[in-house]
Amino acid sequence: MDTSVHTMENLFLQLGLDNSEEAIEQFIKEHDLPENVKLENAYFWSPAQSAFIKECLTQDSDWAEVVDQLNVQLRQ
Repeated sequence: MDTSVHTMENLFLQLGLDNSEEAIEQFIKEHDLPENVKLENAYFWSPAQSAFIKECLTQDSDWAEVVDQLNVQLRQ
């Protein structure tokens, strides 16, 4: 059973990205996501990152909540 805490920092680590607070803020600032584009189809993901995000959302995994948070932040 996975008992790890799924935070934004841990999501970025899982995606292979810099997970410092500053790096996350910068990533969100630099990547706008149009309303008509699904998060997993964003141009800035690698195929593996896209697959992970899609799996999280379609399987409503433990990661889904933090992935949803990222989705909202990228659209603001």
